[in-house]
Amino acid sequence: MSTDNPGIDPLDGLRAPQDPDCDVFLTGTVFLDIIFTGLDSAPVRGTESWARGMGSSPGGVANMATALARLGLHTSLAAAFGDDHYGEYCWDALEQGEGIDLTMSHTVPGWHSPVTVSMAYEGERTMVSHGHEAPGPEGTHGTAVPTGEPPFPRCPPRARAAVASLTPGRTEPWVAVAARNGARIFADVGWDETGRWDLDSLADLEHCQAFLPNAEEAMRYTRTDCPRAAAHALAERVPLAVVTLGSEGAYAVDAATGASAEVPAIEVEALDPTGAGDVFVAGFVTGTLADWPLADRLAFAGLTAALSVQEFGGSLSAPGWAEIAAWWQRVRTFAEQDPAALQRYAFLEELLPAAARPWPLRRAVPTIGFRHPV
Repeated sequence: MSTDNPGIDPLDGLRAPQDPDCDVFLTGTVFLDIIFTGLDSAPVRGTESWARGMGSSPGGVANMATALARLGLHTSLAAAFGDDHYGEYCWDALEQGEGIDLTMSHTVPGWHSPVTVSMAYEGERTMVSHGHEAPGPEGTHGTAVPTGEPPFPRCPPRARAAVASLTPGRTEPWVAVAARNGARIFADVGWDETGRWDLDSLADLEHCQAFLPNAEEAMRYTRTDCPRAAAHALAERVPLAVVTLGSEGAYAVDAATGASAEVPAIEVEALDPTGAGDVFVAGFVTGTLADWPLADRLAFAGLTAALSVQEFGGSLSAPGWAEIAAWWQRVRTFAEQDPAALQRYAFLEELLPAAARPWPLRRAVPTIGFRHPV
C-alpha cells in the first residue's frame, strides 16, 4: 500500500460482511508517463532544451486508480500492460506501490506500452503520446490473451462504485453489467470530436448515478450559456450532475431532492494540471460512498484537486490522507484566514489524524531503473 495513507478508511463504519470487497472498479489504458520539469520556456524547433527535473510514473487510467487508492478505497483496475520493461514498471508501481488490485488486468506478449512525454513550463503542459490499441480484455499477469477482443472485461467484479469515461456513439457493455450488479456509476466525458454534442449519443449515461463534465462540456451538451443552468439541465438525465468550474470551483445538483451546492476553488500556485480532473472525481467518489453531504463532497474533491496541481505529474501528484492532514494542520495557522472559508472544511477534523507530517510534503519521484529505494 502507499505510505501516504496513514490507515484511514473513509468508509469505516459503513462496511458490512455482505458488501463487495471492491470499492471502486475502473478500466482503461495505462500509459507510462515521463514528465520533464524545470523548463523555462517551450522547446524551440532545431534546438536542445535541458530540463532541471524529470519523473516517471504510470499515467492514463492509472491517474484515477492511484487517486482512489491513496484515499483508502479498495480499487480494482482492468487494463492491458505491455510485456516490456515499461509495462513491468507500471504493473509493479500500481500493485506493489499503491495496493491496487490488478487481478482483472493482463499482460500482452509482444505489445509495447503506450508512452506519454509531458513537458511542464509556465504553468502549462505540452504532451506527445504514442501507442497502439491493446489486443485483449482478460487474463492474468504474464498470461497471453487472444487478439481481436474488446479492451474491457466481460464481467467486472462486484463493486460499490465504478468510474467510466463516456465516448459519443460508443457503448461499453461492462457499464450496464456493473450497474445491474449494484455498482454506482460515476462518469466523466471527453471532448466531442464530432462536434454534435448530443446527450443521446452518450448511451451509457442512463446507467450513471453521477455525471461530472467540465463547464464547457456541460454547456455544449445542454445548449446553455451558463454552467449552473447546464447542471440543472443535466440533472434531468442523471440523479446527480456535477459541473467543474475551473478556478471558480464546482456546482452540483441532486435530482432527487432538487438541492444544489456550490463550493469555490482553493487558490493555489498551479505547477502542473495533469490528472487534476481525475483527482477531483476520485475525491467526489470517496465522499459519495462515505455518505457525506453534497457540499462536503464538492469541497473535498476540490481540495484534493488543488493539492494535486501543486506537484508535477499525474499519478505522482495524487494526494493521500497525509497530504490532506498536513494541509489542514497548516491552513489553520494563518492569522488572516477567513473563518467562514475555514469552516467549509471543518468536516475534515473528525477524519484526519491528530498529528501530520510538516508542510510542505514532497513525494519521492520514481525513476525507471532503480530496483531499491534511493
